[in-house]
Amino acid sequence: MSEVAVHVVRGGLVESRHHLSLAICTPSGELLASCGNPERLTFWRSAAKPVQLLPLVAAGGAEHFGFTAHELAVMAGSHSGEKPHVEAVQSILRKIGLDQEHLRCGIHTPSSRAAAEELARSGRAPSQLHCNCSGKHAAMLALAVLKGWPTAGYIEMNHPVQQEMLAVVAAVTGVPAEVIPVAVDGCGVVTFMISLRAMAQAYARLATGEELPRAPGWREAAARVSEAMRTHPHMVAGTGQLVTSLMAATGGRLVVKSGAEGLICVGLPERAWGLALRIEDGSSRAVGPAVIELLRRLGAVSDEEAGSLADWHRPEIRNFSGRVVGLIEAVFPEPLAAALARLRAGL
Repeated sequence: MSEVAVHVVRGGLVESRHHLSLAICTPSGELLASCGNPERLTFWRSAAKPVQLLPLVAAGGAEHFGFTAHELAVMAGSHSGEKPHVEAVQSILRKIGLDQEHLRCGIHTPSSRAAAEELARSGRAPSQLHCNCSGKHAAMLALAVLKGWPTAGYIEMNHPVQQEMLAVVAAVTGVPAEVIPVAVDGCGVVTFMISLRAMAQAYARLATGEELPRAPGWREAAARVSEAMRTHPHMVAGTGQLVTSLMAATGGRLVVKSGAEGLICVGLPERAWGLALRIEDGSSRAVGPAVIELLRRLGAVSDEEAGSLADWHRPEIRNFSGRVVGLIEAVFPEPLAAALARLRAGL
């Protein structure tokens, strides 16, 4: 069990602890710092979305269909179902000659409370457009149309689209496709189990374009996807979401994407680093405090920026009357703190 923990504190006393595992890597795969088990295998879930977008962009899909940067960002994101997200997905589908009936991502209420309430007031039910993965699914359909593959069954493992998804994950992480375990994600498509170290290396490659496969267009595709996410952070998640808040607060210096079960991946273009962090019990409440404190200690997030992210960095715990009775904070043991300080000093 990792010694690193996010503490839930009430009345000055630790009530709960969330343990985590972490890997920080270069594009070549050098492990710069870690804690817990950096070789821990975990499903990449939605944090794989920016990588899964690369085949479409590298093949010229953005130019062919006229996709905008904010449409690319929603394809790489897990949106909260707000109006700009829904309209972007609708636009993507129109450009490829399809409609929402072709989506197979499933339906859920928008994660944006305001968007959900607006739907309820209007008397409309949520559709597949509101699913947080509808952008990814629209991108997969676009790849099928571009390549001349059937759109029917695009979510199935034996479909050319999902075979391409497995191939790009293998290529960017350096893990052979035949040894990558797969399962079905919440939105119905394939998800891939790889190590945190491989994820960190992949995000270092995504953020810099370095060490990517030599196939035509890959480096340019990584740059285009990364830039779309960094310049349109709202399209990657949404109002009040950690991913959007972190990219916006840092002025586009970071490429950030979260995944289910307490996973988050970050690419640092200026430093050519990638990191992957997984909360062992899958708790989402521990992700913000852990990743922001980690980035602050690395100097990738300034104290001022961390202050602007206080609701994520050190969120307060309030009782039913609104009184502050505790907080959630990351607590790093000395070996990791020293390793992070050495990395920062090495710059």
